[in-house]
Amino acid sequence: MEFKITSGHLKNARVKGVVSFLFKEQKKFPLEIQELDEVLDGAVSQIKRELKFDGSEGKFMVVPTFGKGKTDFVIIFGAGSKKDFNLDKARRLGALSVKKLKELKIDRFLIDGEALSVKDSQGDTAQALTEGIILGGYRFDKYLSKKDNFKIKEVQIRVSRRYKKLAEEQVKTGEILANAQNFTRDLVNEPGNVITPQKLAEIAEELAKQYGFEVKIYDEDEIEKMGMNAYLAVAKGSANPPRFIHLTYRPKNAKREVALIGKGLTFDSGGLNIKPGDYMRWMKSDKAGACAVLGVFKAIGELKPDITVHGIIAAAENMPDGKSYRPDDIIKAKNGVSIEIGNTDAEGRLTLADALCYASELKPDMIIDMATLTGACIVALGEYTAGVMGNSQKLIEEIIEVSQKTGEWMWQLPFNDMLREHIKAPHADVYNIGTTRYGGAITAGLFLEKFVDKKIPWVHIDIAGPAHNTRGWYYHPKGATGFPVRTITTFLKKKSEE
Repeated sequence: MEFKITSGHLKNARVKGVVSFLFKEQKKFPLEIQELDEVLDGAVSQIKRELKFDGSEGKFMVVPTFGKGKTDFVIIFGAGSKKDFNLDKARRLGALSVKKLKELKIDRFLIDGEALSVKDSQGDTAQALTEGIILGGYRFDKYLSKKDNFKIKEVQIRVSRRYKKLAEEQVKTGEILANAQNFTRDLVNEPGNVITPQKLAEIAEELAKQYGFEVKIYDEDEIEKMGMNAYLAVAKGSANPPRFIHLTYRPKNAKREVALIGKGLTFDSGGLNIKPGDYMRWMKSDKAGACAVLGVFKAIGELKPDITVHGIIAAAENMPDGKSYRPDDIIKAKNGVSIEIGNTDAEGRLTLADALCYASELKPDMIIDMATLTGACIVALGEYTAGVMGNSQKLIEEIIEVSQKTGEWMWQLPFNDMLREHIKAPHADVYNIGTTRYGGAITAGLFLEKFVDKKIPWVHIDIAGPAHNTRGWYYHPKGATGFPVRTITTFLKKKSEE
């Protein structure tokens, strides 16, 4: 779909649908709607009275014009309370709008961003609406025989004249971020028989070719030579060999250097500690962290921030086989730390261990890893919030602050010395699981800490809850969400501008 910025009057809009909004505090429609109402002989006001439409969040009204105006429909959504309004609610309204307009088969519409500008600039609001429209209109229908082929062709976003240039820039950024998130959704939604470690490596190579990134792909022999025995142990049980992926975006005027690591289990059966059937379902999503890294690279390839970014993925499949690693095995990671295996289903942290060692050797200014790591994080924070932890309080707070604007919810989980005691192993340096069932997301983070250079600020984001869902919420349909592509890309862009 094509996005355009306009500052014209709603009554003059030559589109099939005009979308505007009403806050609960507003007794009357905004002036622009009042003018349109006059053109329609009071039809908008009449339907408002008949429906007792009061601007409550989630409510809407549809007014057909029957040829009286220059548009076919006027759709007004309740925006809820002004004092509670924020940019993520603008995204949700963008998503609601596109769903309703698709139902009405409206392929060209105007949405009134000026009507929503309360605390934030109209440029920010226009960007949020753009993201909501693109994300809310997403469907993964690649394998459906019958598809809904209706497409929205044009979206006009109305802002006041003085914000027009700013809104044009921010809408373009919103398009890039949302399309990168949808790219990630597509990858996560692909099943394990399609996305193998080798296929993930090929996708990384395609991105590198498209945007001019550096790329290195290491096979199992090279992985062994590098001493990545923890990662290799996980991969041994699968017929699909592992691939270690290193993408690099290196601009001329880079001010900082960041390493992004994504957990890349293309499928996780649990290994010899095999998962029950209900828990094995949806394990194609265990590659969501890796796919988020690829989505971030797609976005920065277009945004071109002045910051060097390494994308690191230890791609593997965790399967039960005669070659599989076993409970009680002791293996050594790349940095020489020995690991006693308590459970083969705690495999993601083993692949991340060697990836963190590799990233530390690059000596970046910071390391960020994203992983669908623990069910314990879902128990602690629910299905919609990621857990954030690490060795740098400043970096943790910076990422959480960005997430509050992007609407990708995150919450800090605290490291403490008592939980460190619970990953001590009797026969090795560390257990790959905690010796207590409590605080499992934190003990997983504390395990990862063993493989990070202490001098490098590091943040671990456990995205097990929000990376994939079976119900859908707000602008996320059922399936992959693409979390946290917008947060991490926005964070990188912000750091490049400091």
